[in-house]
Amino acid sequence: MYRAPVDEISFTLKHVCGLGDVQNNARHAELGDDLVDAILNEAGRFASEEIAPLNSVADNYGTPFENGEVTTPPGWRELYHNWIEGGWNGLSAGQEAGGQGLPQMLSAAALEMWNSGSMAFAIGPTLTIGAVEAMEKHASEELKAKYLEKLVSGEWMGTMNLTEPQAGSDLNALKARAERRDDGTYRIFGQKIFITYGDHDLTDNIIHMVLARLPDAPAGTKGISLFLVPKFLVNDDGSLGDRNDVRVAGVEHKMGIHGSPTCTMAYGDEDGAIGWLIGEENRGLACMFTMMNNARLAVGIQGLGVAERAYQHALSYALERRQGKAPGDKGEGMSPIARHPDIKRMLLGMKSRTQVSRAICYACAHAIDMANISADEETRKFWNERASLLTPIAKALSTDFGVEVASLGVQIHGGMGFIEETGAAQHLRDARIAPIYEGTNGIQSIDLVMRKLPLSGGEHIKGFILELKSVAAQVAASNRPEFGATADRLSASIRDLEEATDYMLTAQAEGRVADALCGATPYLRVAGLALGGALLAKGALRSDQQNAERLAERTLLARSFCETTMGETAGLKSDILLSAEAIQAFDAESLVS
Repeated sequence: MYRAPVDEISFTLKHVCGLGDVQNNARHAELGDDLVDAILNEAGRFASEEIAPLNSVADNYGTPFENGEVTTPPGWRELYHNWIEGGWNGLSAGQEAGGQGLPQMLSAAALEMWNSGSMAFAIGPTLTIGAVEAMEKHASEELKAKYLEKLVSGEWMGTMNLTEPQAGSDLNALKARAERRDDGTYRIFGQKIFITYGDHDLTDNIIHMVLARLPDAPAGTKGISLFLVPKFLVNDDGSLGDRNDVRVAGVEHKMGIHGSPTCTMAYGDEDGAIGWLIGEENRGLACMFTMMNNARLAVGIQGLGVAERAYQHALSYALERRQGKAPGDKGEGMSPIARHPDIKRMLLGMKSRTQVSRAICYACAHAIDMANISADEETRKFWNERASLLTPIAKALSTDFGVEVASLGVQIHGGMGFIEETGAAQHLRDARIAPIYEGTNGIQSIDLVMRKLPLSGGEHIKGFILELKSVAAQVAASNRPEFGATADRLSASIRDLEEATDYMLTAQAEGRVADALCGATPYLRVAGLALGGALLAKGALRSDQQNAERLAERTLLARSFCETTMGETAGLKSDILLSAEAIQAFDAESLVS
C-alpha cells in the first residue's frame, strides 16, 4: 500500500531546494505555505487513494488492441475523469489558457506522487503537459485558440511523435514527410514507433505532435519541422469533425508499464494526415526540445516515483517477514528481517537513493522556475545554465537509482520477489524503461559533458562545485558527532568531481573528444553522487532542531549515503582518467567470425 510522503516532499521543497525563492517573487505572491500544503496533501491523497489501487490492475490487464482501437485498463477512464475534474492537468500551465500557473517545483512534487501511484498512468498526462508547453511557446494564436484550452484542461490528450524504425536517438535519419497545401495546411506521411498513448479511450480526441521533413528541407536535423496532427479534425466551432488519416498499426508488448499503450502510428495511408505547422518550417527540433527538456526531468521524476513506491513496498515486507535471529534481538521467536544488518543496509540504500533523486529533481525544477521568473538577463542566464546542467543529471541518475532501488526491493523480498503476485517485480519492470527513453542515459551523459560543462567557458560548473564545497564545510563546522565521516567523504567526492571536471574540460579543449566521451557516463554519476550527498547533508543541517526524530533520520540518511554509496566516486574517477585508451582499442566487429 502506497502512502504519499507529503511531509518529506514538503521539507525538501521548502528547506533543501528553495521553494521560498519562488514564492517571494511577485509572480507567485499568492502562493503561501498554506496553499502549498493544501496542494501537496490533495495530490498525495489522489495518488494514494485513487491512482495507486489501480496500478496492479493495469499491469495485469494491459491495453488490448482490437479492430483498430486501444482499450485502457478497467477503472482508468473514471480515474482520468477524476484527474481532469481536479484540475491537475493544468497545474503549471498558463492561466490565460485555463491553467493554474503554479511553479514547476509544485508540478514536480505532484508528478512524483502520481508516478508512485502508477507510472503507466502518469506518463500519459505528462506528455499532454509537454504538448501544452510546446504550443504555449511556439504555436500560432489561431492554433492556440482551437486546441490549447482543451489540452490544458485534459479534455484532449497530446503525444510526442519522434521515433521511426531507422531513426531512434539519431533524428538525422528521420524520413516522415510533409507536403504543403495551398490552404496553409500540410499532409503528413510516414510511420512512427514507440508512441506513448498514441491511441486510447480516455479522451474524445488526441493531438499528435509529429516531426516530419518537407520535400525541400535541408538534410539532417536542420530540415525537420513540427506539426500538430489531431486524431479527429476540429471544426471552427470546436466540435469534432472527420477522422484524420492517422491510425494505430499496432501496440507493443512490453516488459513493463503495461497500462500505457505504446503504439506504432501510421500517417497518410490514404490522402495524407492533415497537419498544421508549429513554429517555423525546418525549426521543428527546437520546438520539440521544449517538450523534450522538460520531459527529461519528468522521466527522472518517474524514476523517483517508482523508487519511493518500491521502498515502501520492501519496507512493509521487511517489517512483516520473520527469519532467523538478528544480532542483539532478545525477543521471542524469529526476528523481522528488517532487524538484520544486511536488510538494514539495503533499506538505507533504497531510502537514501530515493531522497537523493527527490532533491536533485526538485533542485532542477527550482532552477527552471528561477529562470522563468528572473527579471534581469544575467540572473536569467545563470538559472538557465543551472537548469541545463541539472537536467541530464536529474534524468539519468534518478532513473538509474529507480532501477537500483526497485532491484533491491526484489532482493529484500527474496524468492517471493521473483513471484509476480507480491508486486515487487512490477516496480523493477516499470522502472527499467526510464533509463532508455527520452534520450538514453548515455546520451544524457554526452549532453552533460559536451554541451553543459562548457557553459560560460566552464565557469558555471566550477561555481557549482564551489557551492558543493560550501555545504561540506558547513557539515564540518557543525561539529555534530552523529554526522560521522560525512564531511570527509563528501569533500573527497567533491574533489573527485573537480578533478574529473578538469580532465573533461581539458580533453575537449585539446580536441580529444573520444577520450571525453569514454568517460561521460561515469562522469555524470560522479556529479550526481556529489550533488546528492551535498543535498542530503543540506537537509540534515536545515532540519528542525526541535524535531529530534526527523533530525536524527535525516542526519543518518546523509551519513549512510556519504559513507557507503559516495565511495563509488574514487573508482569512477579512475575510470574517467584511465579507461579511454582501452575502450577505444576495443573492436566489437573483430569478435564476430
